[in-house]
Amino acid sequence: MATKKWLSNYRMAFTAGVLLMLTASCSYKQNQLLFETHGANDRNISMGVAPPEYKIQTQDILQMRNLQDINYVVTVPAGGSATGGTGSAPNAPVPQTYQVENDSTVALPALGKVKVAGLTKLEASKKIQMLYGRTVLKNPIIDLQIMNLKVSIFGEVRQPGSYMLVSDKTNLIDILAQAGGLTDKGDEKKVKIVRGGMKDPQVMYFDLGDFRTVSNPAIILQSQDIIYVAQNRRAIKNEKMQDFSTIVQPGLLFLNTALLIFTIARK
Repeated sequence: MATKKWLSNYRMAFTAGVLLMLTASCSYKQNQLLFETHGANDRNISMGVAPPEYKIQTQDILQMRNLQDINYVVTVPAGGSATGGTGSAPNAPVPQTYQVENDSTVALPALGKVKVAGLTKLEASKKIQMLYGRTVLKNPIIDLQIMNLKVSIFGEVRQPGSYMLVSDKTNLIDILAQAGGLTDKGDEKKVKIVRGGMKDPQVMYFDLGDFRTVSNPAIILQSQDIIYVAQNRRAIKNEKMQDFSTIVQPGLLFLNTALLIFTIARK
């Protein structure tokens, strides 16, 4: 009687343990599939079009310099020594950054507030250049950069994370190269770009094995794009085998132990 009760309790414990392992495995799979779900806006791209040029928004960070006189619209550190990036020449001025405020304007030296939100980078630089040329500078050439544009990379790349868009024409190939390329598990035939934010995301797939992808203007990236590289079939198959082994092996160990104890108890 005691043996039957013990065996019944063991079966319950064993069942609970298997269910717990299955639940943990399912939870892991749900996290892995976060960027692998498909929706109505998913589409494979054969030959697309380049995304529209980015327009400045509130809270953007702008960096400006006057190429005719780099000592203007920048900050020169006290003492005349530069504290800029690596390779800066002695006494070189440090580029100054300006934030676009909630009223769509940016406050600039000698000009005050200038409305720039809604303009492209080229439109904003021409507008600021014209305003400086009318007031305090002679033939200014304003170079303007937007410093906070970035994309995020997830999945099977060697260095996932966020990457700044330092060029207007940065494309998918450029960013994947910066991220160290795909891992051995990466599926180069179905690289995903999620674009448009949470309200109306557009999902596009690109085959890096297709030579036409390199010349496809749709791979030019926009700020806030999400790039996801899924696992290839071989990696998925190996992972399924590992998951099955992870679930089954403890169960077999418990079962063998129970049978051994049960056999000893009957003697």
